[in-house]
Amino acid sequence: MPIIKLSPAERRRLTAFTTCIVLAVVAWVFAVLSTPHNFTVPKLIVFKNAPQRRAFHSLQSDTVNATVQGNGWQMLFSRFNDDENQLTVDLHTLDQRDYVVLGSQMRRINAAQPPNRQIIAFDPDTLYFDFSSRRVKKVPVELLTSIDYKKQFAQSGDIVLKPDYVTISGPSELIGRIRSWNTDTLQLDNVSEPVSKQLKMQSVKEVNMTVYPKTIQVKIPVDEFTEKTLEIPVKVVNNPHYYNVKIVPQKVKVTFMTSLSDYPDMDDAFFEATADLSLWEQKGYHALPVKLKRIPPYCRIVKIEPAVVDFIIKK
Repeated sequence: MPIIKLSPAERRRLTAFTTCIVLAVVAWVFAVLSTPHNFTVPKLIVFKNAPQRRAFHSLQSDTVNATVQGNGWQMLFSRFNDDENQLTVDLHTLDQRDYVVLGSQMRRINAAQPPNRQIIAFDPDTLYFDFSSRRVKKVPVELLTSIDYKKQFAQSGDIVLKPDYVTISGPSELIGRIRSWNTDTLQLDNVSEPVSKQLKMQSVKEVNMTVYPKTIQVKIPVDEFTEKTLEIPVKVVNNPHYYNVKIVPQKVKVTFMTSLSDYPDMDDAFFEATADLSLWEQKGYHALPVKLKRIPPYCRIVKIEPAVVDFIIKK
């Protein structure tokens, strides 16, 4: 492939020519971007002054296209400014009618816009709304948690929510389907002491619905746990013919995990161990498994010794 060799003078002329081309293109781009013209920007609708006595929902998308007066630079950077791409619409007129004309709010809307980016038109210009009867209801709070406890620590009592219910209001059909309202997820790691947190309720997705209060107080008792073993008497159940039944052994050893604060108070009165005699009558069992019908709350059973008991039926 032949190589074109240029003299120093020719190279200088080529460099000057290339520089002129680049400068001309840059100047042209600046001139085009500086020229005033109209451009369309999608605007996210944010409502204010929603009617309190009428439940409603919008019949169109949550965005409108706004025609803006500006130049190319403003059009270029308009996509990167999220704050300027929101449109606040006043709904106070919905108390008398089922639509809102955006053009009638043009002056107020433009007052919040930069002077060099005034809106001249909307598409669509009119927003329509559907109305239904409004309902108010109290529903229980559903706590969502993701808690990792430190080794040997765990929840030691009932969780307290204040308040434990919220008041929701909105369209009757929508409110009628709601049975509870979730909190945001309470995420905690390596927990080793009682928890007391203010937690937000999950936000409302429907614009015509409200939830109050928006935050609740969460209290979770946490304690260190340790093992304890008790001897628990075994009771025969499902003995319809009132056989004279003797259990061997009459007591079993139950090992369980309990909190340090509850440890001194734990005795056999908190437990009920049973052996089901119907397993012998109906299924021919020769030994009966021991079941715990009652255990203290927030205790975890480690083992039962023995897990099965023999029985003697006296005639």
